[in-house]
Amino acid sequence: MTDIAIIGAGPAGLAAALRLHQKGFRPRIYETVPELRPLGVGIDVKVYGTKEFQELDLFEEFRAISVDARESVFYNKYGQEIYAELCGTHMGYLHEQRFVHRGVLQMLMYRTLLERLGEDSVVLGARTLGYHQDGEKVTLDIEHIDGSTEQITADVVIAADGIKSVVRRQMHPESADPVYSGITMWRGTTLMEPFGTGGTILHIGAPQISSMIVYPIADDWQGSGKTLVNWVVEATRDESVEDWNQLGSIEEILPYYDRTEIPILDVQQMLRDAGEVYLFPLIRHEPLDTWVDGRVVLIGDAAHAMYPRGGNGACQSIVDGAALADKLATIEDPHEALVAFEAQRLAMVNGIVLSHRGEGYEVIRRMVEERTNGEPFEDIEDVLPLAEADEIFSKYHALVGQPRPGHEAGAATGFRTEYAQTAR
Repeated sequence: MTDIAIIGAGPAGLAAALRLHQKGFRPRIYETVPELRPLGVGIDVKVYGTKEFQELDLFEEFRAISVDARESVFYNKYGQEIYAELCGTHMGYLHEQRFVHRGVLQMLMYRTLLERLGEDSVVLGARTLGYHQDGEKVTLDIEHIDGSTEQITADVVIAADGIKSVVRRQMHPESADPVYSGITMWRGTTLMEPFGTGGTILHIGAPQISSMIVYPIADDWQGSGKTLVNWVVEATRDESVEDWNQLGSIEEILPYYDRTEIPILDVQQMLRDAGEVYLFPLIRHEPLDTWVDGRVVLIGDAAHAMYPRGGNGACQSIVDGAALADKLATIEDPHEALVAFEAQRLAMVNGIVLSHRGEGYEVIRRMVEERTNGEPFEDIEDVLPLAEADEIFSKYHALVGQPRPGHEAGAATGFRTEYAQTAR
């Protein structure tokens, strides 16, 4: 049996291990941290991501820790509605779209892996220093938490070691260092009463100034009876934020939204009631022309880190595992299997990476800001007709692998809610 080592116990590495186990392999994960804890904020799991959890036989457990996404609504900086669409099965897809706390999801996948493959399937406190290989084996240099070192050999190494990947740095030293995009993100959560349908995601603001995404990630959080709501704010800043876990201030964000009035959510109060707020630099890795070096392959953020827009980063990382497991199970030569995986995934995923830099479907908020010269509008249909917005959204959904039901037949797939400002 092919001996497979995976670097990193994030969602990408865990999904790959679970998928490989389904194909009869017994991979082992090497993870730097000495203890996995449910850290992070929200993930918007698209329909193709939910499909992965069904195929992993984890769907009911995933549903129990997540929130059903029902509708997605877009607003300008004043809180005027621009566009709305239904989500998941409410749109007509075969699978649900769901919102979840990243750390809680990671822990579910981790527990499942230990149950299915055994306690020794994950080695914690094991930092990968680098790799070298001959034609038959890959050797990993590992440093343990106690300072001891050892060398691990495997037939295949899967590097799922994230945006600061050690393996990527060795494989592509010329493009190892990320570039600051000029955009800073504030991320936080607020424990509060549910808003909208209880499964509504809001997209607020003029991207030229600042952009906010808000969605629930857990109902009855820790028995509180309230909903844990995830929010992310972006704004352009001259200086880079060096510390990935630097605490931010709500006072920095509030001025961007002091004129925002949304019928279903008090944005200012949500921000004031937030728990800890973290500051992150939005950094950029250029797309790679290869993810494979001999018997070593990059997956997830190590391969294709993308802006956290549109909810596709984590989902595409999880899809990597299924595609890679299938190639390793059906192609005898490990290197050829990795090359086949790359041929299937690289061009498509790189397209998503570049699309996210151009805002994807979020471009409609920029268009409205430009067409109104930053002023409130009287009728949204005069500014951005529903049919025009529909076309933008349909192209984007097709790009990421979830073409919208009904669009090819000419059906309108977006809508205006009862709060939309229109005279028609």
